[in-house]
Amino acid sequence: MSALALALVATGCGDGGGAGGGAGDGGTSRTAAAPDRVEPLAGVPESRLPVTVESADGREVTVTSTKRIVPLTGSLSEIVFTLGLGERVVARDITATFEQAADLPAVTRAHDVSAESVLSLRPTLVLADTSTGPAEAVAQIRDAGIPLVVVEPAKELADVSTRIAAVAAALGVPDSGAALQKRTRDRIAAAREGVPAHGGEGKPRVAFLYVRGSAAVYLLGGAESGATSLLEAAGAVDAGKESGLTKDFTPLTSEALAAAAPDALLVMSKGLESVGGVDGLVKLPGVAQTPAGMARRVVSIDDGVLLNYGPRTDEVLRSLVSQLYGESK
Repeated sequence: MSALALALVATGCGDGGGAGGGAGDGGTSRTAAAPDRVEPLAGVPESRLPVTVESADGREVTVTSTKRIVPLTGSLSEIVFTLGLGERVVARDITATFEQAADLPAVTRAHDVSAESVLSLRPTLVLADTSTGPAEAVAQIRDAGIPLVVVEPAKELADVSTRIAAVAAALGVPDSGAALQKRTRDRIAAAREGVPAHGGEGKPRVAFLYVRGSAAVYLLGGAESGATSLLEAAGAVDAGKESGLTKDFTPLTSEALAAAAPDALLVMSKGLESVGGVDGLVKLPGVAQTPAGMARRVVSIDDGVLLNYGPRTDEVLRSLVSQLYGESK
């Protein structure tokens, strides 16, 4: 299972909010969550159309109108709204959990796109990425004559600017795309300034766990989980990758955790909630025997933003740094 697929499953499951606290307080409390909102650029950009762009599936797509936009992933929705074109979005995927998109009709069943639902909203542009499916639904939308642009998914910090640029190009707002790229780069750089110098203590080893108690799914992230880039930017070591896990995820076992030997655990907030918070997490196989489990050192970040690698990645990085090291450098 890919990291992106896991992110989609995670975002669509459970009720909002998380449980348990951050690493800085031993997992015993949790501060109030910030509002789940995106921050659009000032003003509403005027799309310069028509524009022809190369879709990630190898097709050339000509966009003539952005009056009715349907982004088919939450991360794509986030970029469109942040570019200032949220008022033109007429539908959402269930992984678009932020406040401004909450009242839009969903055009997915579970995590599959409903072509009929999309077409009923008369979109003038549909945005997807390479994980969007089923393929039959994507083909049905395209066969109806709707411009459909596929964007490569983001898997690390280096992909953030590229993804913003691709969406901005499809929307005909390259200047706004460049402005958002700069704002995002600057904010990520500022967030990285909060990483303390480790000195002789060494970098903390952090294991990314994907847990879903309701489905009895417990996995340990490896090199392809999508979390490595964030952890390294936060001055940490991806314990799963460092222990030799070369793929995305492996079943969570006592042996795998012992090899990873994490000092802290990174989890999605709904996943933490699904196992009963930190108390439930440390009962999973092998967790209590790790340095992280013994210290109850758990970092919890909202499902809807953790692996998005988009305009709010700086918020993810700030939260990760704050929970790992506390507020002070």
